[in-house]
Amino acid sequence: MSTTDHTPAVVDSTPDRFPNPGLPPHRPRRADVDERAARRATLQVVTMFTLSALGSIAFLVAYYVIDPQTRGTIIGIGRINLFHAVLGVTMGISLLGIGLGAVHWARTLMPDEEVSEDRHPPAASEEDKQAVARQLSHGWRGSQLNRRSAILGSAGGALGLFALPLVVPVLAGLGPRPRGELYETNWQSGMRLMIDPSGAPIRAADVTQGSVFHVMPEGFVGAAAHELDPEEMMISKGKDQIILVRLDPAKIKSQKQRDWGVDGIVAYSKVCTHVGCPVALYEQNTHHLLCPCHQSTFDMTDDCKVIFGPAKRPLPQLPITVDDEGYIVAADGFREPVGPSFFERNRPGLLKGDDA
Repeated sequence: MSTTDHTPAVVDSTPDRFPNPGLPPHRPRRADVDERAARRATLQVVTMFTLSALGSIAFLVAYYVIDPQTRGTIIGIGRINLFHAVLGVTMGISLLGIGLGAVHWARTLMPDEEVSEDRHPPAASEEDKQAVARQLSHGWRGSQLNRRSAILGSAGGALGLFALPLVVPVLAGLGPRPRGELYETNWQSGMRLMIDPSGAPIRAADVTQGSVFHVMPEGFVGAAAHELDPEEMMISKGKDQIILVRLDPAKIKSQKQRDWGVDGIVAYSKVCTHVGCPVALYEQNTHHLLCPCHQSTFDMTDDCKVIFGPAKRPLPQLPITVDDEGYIVAADGFREPVGPSFFERNRPGLLKGDDA
């Protein structure tokens, strides 16, 4: 006995191609059909670009006229640094004027017809190159720059002046050529090494092998630091910080390192010679100091020479000794600049003891 399947067949009605819906009809803007509206739009664009130029000029004036330490009160915000506030506002006006002018120009005067193009091979024929040239020429005329030179002049002026607030502070901020201040820290001969942040002095007898102390100079840490100007304190934190470690004297490779230390106790700057991050991670088994920012690694048994990472110079060593009470003190200041390199680092006349 046979059965017949009466299930209707499924017919795929999906078309092979969808009809091209085409582009919506172009709706002319007022500036396209009314010359007075076009002139008004031109004036608005020029005004915005001019506002940008004035913002750039105001930025430069404020940069040189306002004292960077001037503070004031703004309602709803409170006390702020007026120098930074004015620079921010004028820079914002400069950038806003360029942005608004460009957007308004595009929406009111530039061509807004939608076009579609078929895909074509990457290599262009000579006819296509000529067509592109004609399109660029048409675009130039469509932007109306050939007719409305005021837009071109104001846009060029706004963009040119906008570059000045970016360049002038950089050049002016370089200041005079560096002198001895880049070589100087607050470390002086006879100054005790104090634990950071407690401010307690360190006896040489209390420094066991493998122990680590984070150190600041006497008078710049603990209760004494509260009497310092906050800016002076921040500068000291940035350049005076020291790491103190006691090594096995038999493992120290450098004679200078032995001479500047005390029975294996050595003191080195914590300011990385790459970009100035604090080098504070000590591996007791390997005697390596690690910078957490970019992984520069220094060998403490070999005068803190770089063994890995982007740093190019060893960490400077601080000469130390012991006073009559058994406390560790600086035998002298640093003999070289601490921290990253700079152009004038090896200029004659700036090294300690150089009278040239």
